[in-house]
Amino acid sequence: MLTALNPYYAYNLLVNYPSGFWLLGAVFLCTTGGEALYSDLGHCGKQNIRLSWSFVIVMLLLCYFGQGAYLITNWDGNHWPEAKSTFYSIMPEWFLPYGIAIATLATIIASQALISGCFTLVNEAMKLRLWPNLRVIYPTTHQGQMYIPGINWFLFLGCVAVVLLFRESRNMEAAYGLAITINMLMTTLLLTYLLYVQRRSAIIVWGVPMLLLSIEIVFFVSNLLKFTHGGWFTFMIAQALFFGMWIFYQARLLRKKHIEFVEIKDYIAPLKDLMHDETIAKEANNLVYLSMANDKSHIDSNIIYSIFRKRPKRADIYWFVHVDISNEPFGVNYSVESIVPGRIFFVRLNFGFKVEHKVNLMFSQIVEDMVKNGEVDELSHYPSLRKHGMHADFKFILLNSRVAIDDALTPMEQFIVKGYRFIKTISLSTAEDFGLELTNVETETAPIKVAPPPRLNLQRLK
Repeated sequence: MLTALNPYYAYNLLVNYPSGFWLLGAVFLCTTGGEALYSDLGHCGKQNIRLSWSFVIVMLLLCYFGQGAYLITNWDGNHWPEAKSTFYSIMPEWFLPYGIAIATLATIIASQALISGCFTLVNEAMKLRLWPNLRVIYPTTHQGQMYIPGINWFLFLGCVAVVLLFRESRNMEAAYGLAITINMLMTTLLLTYLLYVQRRSAIIVWGVPMLLLSIEIVFFVSNLLKFTHGGWFTFMIAQALFFGMWIFYQARLLRKKHIEFVEIKDYIAPLKDLMHDETIAKEANNLVYLSMANDKSHIDSNIIYSIFRKRPKRADIYWFVHVDISNEPFGVNYSVESIVPGRIFFVRLNFGFKVEHKVNLMFSQIVEDMVKNGEVDELSHYPSLRKHGMHADFKFILLNSRVAIDDALTPMEQFIVKGYRFIKTISLSTAEDFGLELTNVETETAPIKVAPPPRLNLQRLK
């Protein structure tokens, strides 16, 4: 059996055996399984994976050697029954129940690794703005260890669909083999890009990926024969996910391109006049906006639209809050900058990724600290309530951007916008994501201009 390590036999199979090249599609399945280890890299650490893989590859070789020796000894020259498994056949009868139990546990562990890897990929996609926001739970202090309930349900429903579609595990070998080859190709391409970004030598940047790609492309082509036998399912799922991410990304680019920030100093005087304009009903004592702008000199143009044009919103104090989530697990800090003393404030709130998003509670504590320092008044500005010592009220305004109805969008832009709106329906709302008290929140829609409005040939008769 040790002569099987000689690569000549692989070469002889490919060159001299009829349709030997296409047998690589079946041979490839012997190489799979290792990717389950690497998918759990963020949860276990690279050192654990390296040690585990060294052990696993030795055990795999011994297992395949044992199966080969069994076939040569007992079935040399005979036809092997298709429904029979060589893996379980080499086990003694008394050990078979234990072997099945161990194999089942190994399957569960490998599945858990892939599930964890899926959580990691989705979380990174959310940070890159390629995936809608979903609720993420961190069971430990390590950022790489997480649980995403929505994705867990998606995987469950997907597994049920696969079982109902393929019925037996051997029927899904084509879909699995093709998925793994594509995964390997993508990993090699990403590795090439990483080496290029790190400015490694040209030999490493191009030599190592070319060596890997030459092997992986051979396996990929040999697996294409399985496309009609279940490989189509892999392509269908991949295309659906890529298409959704592409729409989400393009919509973000479209929105980012046309979101404007304006100088806050140009609106200080109008804000002061609005505060004292008693012909306008007061919206609240304290009006709070979540701002994308990261400094007190600028403000989102849609916030200005909401305050002055949507429906003039008079308040005694305006708060513009910017939230940053750091890469550290714990820690919460904030800074407050006064734009107009006692009247307009810019608050920058920073907290760790593991800290539960409770912006409403955090903001209340910030106000308490400012009251103790004499920076703001905690009592209501309504005279009838103030004389009884009642506290001021707070109202959060959340803004959703929407393309203006008079924009002349191209068919592709219209498709992207509608697709983005559909994807947002499954996303976590901003209020839920930041832990805002829904009774104190109002959501508004502000238009953004992504194209100049069409010019109408309109004539006045009188």
